[in-house]
Amino acid sequence: MKIGLLFNGQGSQQAGMGTDLYENLPGYKAYIDKASAILGYDLNELDQDEEKIRQTQYAQPAIVAMDAALAASLKDAGLTDVVAGLGLSLGEYPALVANGILTFEQAIALVKDRGQYMQEVGDKNPGKMVAVLDDNQDMIVEVVEGLQKQGLQVYPANFNTFSQLVIGGVKADVDQTVETLTEAGVKKQVELPVVGAFHTPLLNEASEKMATRLAEEEFGVGAYPVYSNTTKQAFTAETVKDTLTKQIVSPTYFAQCLQEMVDAGVDTLVEIGPAATLVKFAKKIAPKDVTKYTVTDFVSYQKVVDAINAEKG
Repeated sequence: MKIGLLFNGQGSQQAGMGTDLYENLPGYKAYIDKASAILGYDLNELDQDEEKIRQTQYAQPAIVAMDAALAASLKDAGLTDVVAGLGLSLGEYPALVANGILTFEQAIALVKDRGQYMQEVGDKNPGKMVAVLDDNQDMIVEVVEGLQKQGLQVYPANFNTFSQLVIGGVKADVDQTVETLTEAGVKKQVELPVVGAFHTPLLNEASEKMATRLAEEEFGVGAYPVYSNTTKQAFTAETVKDTLTKQIVSPTYFAQCLQEMVDAGVDTLVEIGPAATLVKFAKKIAPKDVTKYTVTDFVSYQKVVDAINAEKG
C-alpha cells in the first residue's frame, strides 16, 4: 500500500468540526489543547462558533490544527505507509507538519499570523472568487488574460481539477469576466463564499508580511514528498520560505500535483479535514482503482483505521 494524504484548506471549515474527535481521541485532544495555548483562546470552543469560524483569522489556525492533529492520530493508529502528501493552499501547512518539515507548534504560530494578514488585506481590499466549470481551461485563461490587457484585475486562482478553474479578483471585474465567459459558451459558474481574492495579486501586502514572518524560521527535512500547489514540485527545507510566501498570491495547481502523486505510484488517497471536498476532486483525476477515503469525524476516522489495518493484515 502506498498512501497519499490530502489536506483540506480554507472553505472546508464548519461549526462543530472536530468535536467528536476531541471528545473521543485523547491524542487529538492533546494537540488541540496545545494549539489553544499557542493561539491564546479555546480552539475547541471557537470551533462551535458559526460566526467566528467563517472569519479568515480564526478559520486558518482552526483548520490547520484539526488537519495536523488528525494526521498524527491516524499515524498513531497504524496509518504509516504514507509516501506523499498534498494540501490545498492552507492545507499545505498541516501536510508539512505530517512529513516533518514544520513542527505542529511552528505551523499554528505561522498560520495565526497568516490568517490575520489575509483577514486585514481582505477587509481592506475585498475581492470575489468564482468557480468556472468547463474542461476548456486554455480558453478560460485566454479570456482572463485578454481582459487583463484591458485593465481588469481578474486572475486564474485555483486549478482544482482539469474541469474546474477558480478565478478571482476585483468584484466588478470578476462579474464582467463571468459575463464574457458565459458569452463564450461556459454554462456553469459558481460564486464562492469568500471575501478576499485569494491566490491573486490583490493579496500582495499579506504575502510581503508573510515573507518577513518566515525569514527567521528554520525547517526540518521531509520524510516523504509534499507537493507544492505553487511550484508543482516537492517542498524542501531550502524552498519552503519562498514557496509559502508566493503561495498567497500565486495560482494553485492542485489537479496537476494530484496527477503527479498518482503517476508516482500512490494507490490509496486519504483526505483529512473538516469536509469531504478533495476526494471529489480526486474522483475526477485519479483512476477508479486508486482507493479513496475521507476522514472528517470520529466515525469516519474509525472506519478508515479499521479498513487500512485490515488491508495491511
